Amino acid sequence: MGLKSMLAKHYGLEDCELITLEGYDSVNYKVNCPQGTFVLKQYPYSDETLQLLLGEQLILEQVAQLKSYNFPKGIPTGSGKSILVEENEIYRLLSFVEGEFLGDVPHTQELLYSFGTFLAKMDVVTIPLYSPAIAAKETQWDLRHFQSNYTYLQYIPDSKDRNLVDYFFLQFNEHVLPIGSRLRKGIIHNDSNDWNVLTQNGDVTGIIDFGDMCTTWVINEVAVALTYVMMNKEEPLKVAAPLINGYQNIRPLETQEIDVLYYLIAARLCTSVCNSAYAKKQKPNSEYITISEKPAWDLLKKWLTINPLKATNTFREAANLALLPKKSLEQQWTRRTAHLSGALSLSYTTPIQMHQSAFQYMYDTSGNTFLDAYNNIMLAGHCHPKVVKAGQRQIAKLNTNTRYLYEALLTYSEQLLNKFPEKLNKVFLVNSGSAASDLAIRMAMTHTKKAKVMVLEHGYHGNTRMGIDISHYKYDHEGGQGRQDHIIQTEMPKVFGSGYDDNGTAGDYFATRAKGRIAQNENEIAAFIAEPIVGCGGQVPLAKGYLKQVYAEIRKQGGICISDEVQVGFGRLGSHFWGFEMHEVVPDMVIIGKPMGNGHPIGGVVTTAEIAASFDNGLEFFSSFGGNPVSCAIGQAVLDVIEEESLQAQALDVGTHLTKSLLQLQKRHSQIADIRGSGLFLGVELVDQNGLPHTKLAASIKNGLREKFILISTDGPYDNVLKIKPPLSFTRHDADMLVQAIDQVLMQIQKK
Repeated sequence: MGLKSMLAKHYGLEDCELITLEGYDSVNYKVNCPQGTFVLKQYPYSDETLQLLLGEQLILEQVAQLKSYNFPKGIPTGSGKSILVEENEIYRLLSFVEGEFLGDVPHTQELLYSFGTFLAKMDVVTIPLYSPAIAAKETQWDLRHFQSNYTYLQYIPDSKDRNLVDYFFLQFNEHVLPIGSRLRKGIIHNDSNDWNVLTQNGDVTGIIDFGDMCTTWVINEVAVALTYVMMNKEEPLKVAAPLINGYQNIRPLETQEIDVLYYLIAARLCTSVCNSAYAKKQKPNSEYITISEKPAWDLLKKWLTINPLKATNTFREAANLALLPKKSLEQQWTRRTAHLSGALSLSYTTPIQMHQSAFQYMYDTSGNTFLDAYNNIMLAGHCHPKVVKAGQRQIAKLNTNTRYLYEALLTYSEQLLNKFPEKLNKVFLVNSGSAASDLAIRMAMTHTKKAKVMVLEHGYHGNTRMGIDISHYKYDHEGGQGRQDHIIQTEMPKVFGSGYDDNGTAGDYFATRAKGRIAQNENEIAAFIAEPIVGCGGQVPLAKGYLKQVYAEIRKQGGICISDEVQVGFGRLGSHFWGFEMHEVVPDMVIIGKPMGNGHPIGGVVTTAEIAASFDNGLEFFSSFGGNPVSCAIGQAVLDVIEEESLQAQALDVGTHLTKSLLQLQKRHSQIADIRGSGLFLGVELVDQNGLPHTKLAASIKNGLREKFILISTDGPYDNVLKIKPPLSFTRHDADMLVQAIDQVLMQIQKK
């Protein structure tokens, strides 16, 4: 039987015009006929669907008591049935509710307060109700079952987007699931989006489509509503307050419900984009399914920039609840000085109390969000979900040491060594770059049977006794022990200020001077160690051609060449995965650490089979934690993320863009004397009007950016170089923000 004939036979509706409407679980039609306008919903028959629709009818009958609001009403058949079953199909006719959609009207404060009031009044009616079918219902749109959407994550095409969603899955597991059993439950509408909520004259007047109704955490009603009203808003939190306030005045929320709202809103956004990604595979041309996709992505990315504490306090204030307690800076400073040494420095004139972080953002305890252009250890980004979960899984399974055979060590070692030239085929895993430097020098001395080490001025290679010995940055610093007799110190081949160009002439000049130092210690040098870009020297790339000449001279007299890649390695330089590659050399040893574990303590020495064999001399090398399964799992996850998200290419693209922008900035500010580095490892050297290092200006810019919630630091022998080494999740937009902020700070300083 055709639909028009069915409508005439069972509902007495003649001369009907049917307009198809899209939907998820049903085929929907708008029915226009002389008797009025209706909505016809058609479902494939199942006992479950039938029981759910009967439960929904019960709810509609109950909310109808809210006389000041409009809800769909079930239209019975001529025989009085609210649900019609015919030819293995279920039909349901509903009244057509008039009004302007929330998505079509301005979201004034008054309207949003009205929205919150409406939801609360509706919930007061529905929450106490019980329907066995609705109680048993499980849907991916119910945030209580948010994790069921994880299977759709694979359909999000962009790896960075996938990992952003995965991050919020992780945060949901950390912050919501542990208290889920304590959250109040009841029947709610669960889908108060812009195209279900109806308005008239600046007030919410009703709602349609109860198809996502379920028994769930009642706070989800507010979370869903907030998600949709915050879309396309410049400042999402500003629109949250009136809605929460309106709800709270009718049906008070509990503190623990308010405190999970930030994560529930993120979960709803993730549910939306996951389902949109999946739906596009099934119905590529469905505008209805994907209508919220772009604003959902936009809000999800903006949500990451909002400090969870700021959001929670905004929600608490709107609900007239006490703000989160916070320890004062003075309290924390007192505790720190009571128990920690003053040798441990703090960044910034006004220290920052950090609370949480995500990708390129860090969140403090005052609710501020900082753009991190400084913490190079977090190469894959703060709290990257793949890295975090790799560690969680492995520590829950096995953690031991290298005296046993286990897959994590073997897999990671193979994957790591694949990133190196063929001759660098042995790895020693330790706990840090410092431990790696110490081990590398021991190995060099054992292999060569020589005792001297040649180092660069301003180099830094770790905090162990050996590390300090080979770090001019430390031993020649105030309070340092001075250069030891077995250390040969040579100039840092810095092009800027040398009077030579970086076309090989500067490299020749500095290499010639280094060769002179080598000649004075001929056949006594075990190793030469250098960073391809000297970080503590002020982000100084070694002059072109320098390493080729020095490496050859060191090897000629029986020494080995060590490249310290702790800061520059793993794709940060953009053009190359390792710093030594930019100098067209292959070292005998490579020291790695810092970004290797994305914040987890791990380091390593990669070397040749020949050197490794000479170290296997009967004196066992063992590190209690070096190469443990957890560290290996995390290290492998970092390599996977670098590959999956094309982070090396991102470093090149964003770094090139940032460098060009800084060069433009240099034209406006004469204090910017040099911009150097590669990819996202950059230094900006500042000088005064006499061309002398401008240490004070560098400190002012660093602290000025801190006041604009951007993190950088300073370095170099005179601390006059801005160092920019952000997580590789840093974007072009972030780079523009950084350059604009530097410009603003410089102009403010000039006005003083």
